[in-house]
Amino acid sequence: MKKSLFLYLFILAALMNIFTYTYFNQKSTFDQNHTEVVRKSLKDSIQILQNKLVDADYFSIEKDQNAQNYFDNANIPQFASYDELSQYVTSQLIAYNDNPDGNPYTGMAPINGKKFIVNKAKVLNHRWIIADCSDGQSWGEVLLKYFINPDKTISFEVIQSVVFDK
Repeated sequence: MKKSLFLYLFILAALMNIFTYTYFNQKSTFDQNHTEVVRKSLKDSIQILQNKLVDADYFSIEKDQNAQNYFDNANIPQFASYDELSQYVTSQLIAYNDNPDGNPYTGMAPINGKKFIVNKAKVLNHRWIIADCSDGQSWGEVLLKYFINPDKTISFEVIQSVVFDK
């Protein structure tokens, strides 16, 4: 009786090992396939986001070769990079926010005594800037033309501005 009990236990242990091996082998294969599917999906998502970023940066001085050529040909040595130029022009525009009547380059007069200021600006190319402005209640955007003067000052000119309805 002991021999048959040990035989049954051995057979049961062997079957359990076979089923366990099969289960973990299939689970491993499934996990590898699932990982590949997720990896491919993430790679596609990253590619889509990179394409959107390239499209969003299409209108920026950092990507506009013609605007860069303009500055290279204009021989403006005070800026080491186009990013530095963009930051300088933006900071000069935002410096006008300290004006008691608001930033004059928003193209908007104060509404209900609240002055418009520039919140954020982006240099599009060698001549244009788009900026977001608000007075705390009303929001708008303005398209500006800018010029770099020989004395390193920046001249701005409002092309068009718009205030959005509440």
